[in-house]
Amino acid sequence: MTAYASNGFASRRSRMLALGHTELIMLLRNRSALVSALVLPLGSLWFIHSVTPSTFTARDDEQLLAGPVLATGTIGMVLLFVVYSTLVGAYVARREGLVLKRLRTGSLSDSEILVGTAMPVAGVAWAQCGIVLGVGVALLDVQSPASSPLLLIGVVIGTVLVAALAACSAVFTRTVEMAQLTTMPLILVSVAGSGLVMPLEALPSWATEVCRVLPLTPVMELVRLGWLGTDDGTAVWSAALPQLGGALLWTAAAVWVARTWFRWEPRK
Repeated sequence: MTAYASNGFASRRSRMLALGHTELIMLLRNRSALVSALVLPLGSLWFIHSVTPSTFTARDDEQLLAGPVLATGTIGMVLLFVVYSTLVGAYVARREGLVLKRLRTGSLSDSEILVGTAMPVAGVAWAQCGIVLGVGVALLDVQSPASSPLLLIGVVIGTVLVAALAACSAVFTRTVEMAQLTTMPLILVSVAGSGLVMPLEALPSWATEVCRVLPLTPVMELVRLGWLGTDDGTAVWSAALPQLGGALLWTAAAVWVARTWFRWEPRK
């Protein structure tokens, strides 16, 4: 029984790796998607850092350094542009080209198809997160991670969340060209309200409470706690538990919606 389960896992892994390799080749051939994935997040960090003041003023008049805010926020940019935006286009292109329909007739399960398609952009995103971490510590005077495991957990959960949200967005995206429009609401709301370019502490109290329920906010809070720790020196993991619960709740909901309503055949 154990050998059968082990062989089944190895078979699933080999199938997903083969699909992931194919998707990586397709990504490398798609110059616009490749440039968006490789240049846009780090380019956004450089641009925003060049036009942003060195500090933000919180509600209690405390001065918050911009470097840590922008460095952690760039990880959110990576998740949105490298994973979410790229995957919506990939899912739609494969669906409209009947690739997904053909894959379902083979040995791959639905979950394996979706995960295998997401693997290349997830790898690119994690590599870019490592670059952002190095740039933040070396050039932006941001401290080394207070809790590397928590930071890693935040990035992994965030990757799963935005990949599931990409599958959800692909449901109502008719063409690859429309993906540029259908991805904008989540990107704009997350950039403005999940603390990617401005800390939640700098917003009015009512706006902060509204922004806390946005899909990407718990993930970004996990990333910040894992990288920057807590202001008052309290235990990082204790402070992270509510954010971890929120991130897992959003992820579970997005995965359920994607599994329930994802469209495998072209829209008429």
